[in-house]
Amino acid sequence: MLKTTSKIVRVIRLTRLVLHLVSGFIQSLVYPRFSQALQRRMMKNWAVGFLEILNIKLNYTGTPPNADQQQALLVANHVSWLDICVLMAVCPSRFVAKSEIRNWPVIGLLSHNAGTLFIQRAKRQDTLRINKNIATALTNGDRVTIFPEGTTSAGTEIQHFHASLLQAATATDVSLYPVAISYLDVAGKVSKEAAFIDPSLLFSLRQILSQTSIEAKLIFIDPIQGAGKNRRALARLAEQAIANALSLPVVSNKPEKFSDPPNE
Repeated sequence: MLKTTSKIVRVIRLTRLVLHLVSGFIQSLVYPRFSQALQRRMMKNWAVGFLEILNIKLNYTGTPPNADQQQALLVANHVSWLDICVLMAVCPSRFVAKSEIRNWPVIGLLSHNAGTLFIQRAKRQDTLRINKNIATALTNGDRVTIFPEGTTSAGTEIQHFHASLLQAATATDVSLYPVAISYLDVAGKVSKEAAFIDPSLLFSLRQILSQTSIEAKLIFIDPIQGAGKNRRALARLAEQAIANALSLPVVSNKPEKFSDPPNE
C-alpha cells in the first residue's frame, strides 16, 4: 500500500493551492491586455507553481512546438483535469473544454479569462461554432489544445478520438501535434488517484492531495501534417500515435460524440 501524506501536509497544500488560485484569478483579469509572448510566460509560470504545490513531478520527452512557432494544434489523450496544467507548464496554449467547467468556482472564471474555448457538448450544432473559433484562434497565431476523446479515462487505455473538432486542422492547414499524457505513482505504476473518473472535483483533489508525489509524463510526438488529409484520417493517426507512445490499447470505435460538419 502506498504511503499517503499526513493531514497537516494536506491542509498546508490546500491552503497554498487556494492562494495560488486566487493569484491566478487576479492575474487573469489583466491577462488579455498583455502580448501573446507575455501571456504564454504568465500561463507557464502559474502552471509550474500549481504543480509544485501538489508535488507533481513533470517530465517530458520529444519536441514541443517551438517557442517562436505561432500556429499549432495540439491533441492529447485525456486522463485528468491536471492535463491542462501539465501541458501549460511546457507548452502554453488555449484549450477547448466542456462548458460545465465555465461554472466551476474560481477555476471557471480563471479559464474563461485565460481564453478557454468552451463547447456545449449537449448541442450538436455547437461543433460548427467551436470549429470556427479554433480556426480563428489559429489564424491569429494562437496555439490550441483539444482532447478528442471528449472525456477522461483511467489512463489504462486510449478511447476513440472524435474527429469533429479536427476540422480546423484541415481548414487552416496547420500541423497537428499529438501529445501522450500519463501519470505514475511513487511505485512507478499508473496513478489511479490522478485520473479524474469521479464526477466530483473535490473528491479528485482530495485524492491528489493525499499522495506524497505523482509523476506526470508528456511525450511530444512528431507532428502530423494536415495538408491533404481529412479530419477522420487525422484523428486515427493521432489516436494511434498516442496509443503507441504509451503502449496502450485503443478501445473499439464509437459513434462521433459531436456533430460532424461537412468540409468547407
